[in-house]
Amino acid sequence: MQVTSTYKYARISPFKAREVTREIQGLPVSAALDILAFTPKKAAALINKTLKSAIANAENNNDLRVDNLVVKEATIGEGPTFKRFQPKARGSAGPIRKRTSHIRIVLTDEIEIKTRETKKKTAGAKKTKKPAAKKAAPKKENVAVETKVAEAAPAAETKEGQAAE
Repeated sequence: MQVTSTYKYARISPFKAREVTREIQGLPVSAALDILAFTPKKAAALINKTLKSAIANAENNNDLRVDNLVVKEATIGEGPTFKRFQPKARGSAGPIRKRTSHIRIVLTDEIEIKTRETKKKTAGAKKTKKPAAKKAAPKKENVAVETKVAEAAPAAETKEGQAAE
């Protein structure tokens, strides 16, 4: 079953908030709460508030256990932008955009929670022996080059010998 929670008109830029939501997607709820508690960003506090609301919705409205919940989706949408103006030189004005965002978190109990122990067990079962690498045959091009150099050396000696006489 899926449970959602939405925080509308959060006073933070969606670009700044998306950085934090990428970190918690696909994690169990307890791990996501830990990450948000130790992330030193304003967005982390707002997303933490929304995540706790989603957990409360799951417990009270749908009778789900918190231990089985996983963050299926954490998205940040753009909200309305407040447009303000800052006076500039020579009587002009510079625009200021105060952006807002909508934070939406979806929790589910249908996804299996993956822990380190289960990952190690599945990784150990998949490992098999790789076939030995074949030895490469020596290249014939190198041998041909060496013989050409050896043939060219006596010819050079004979020309020197003729010039010396």
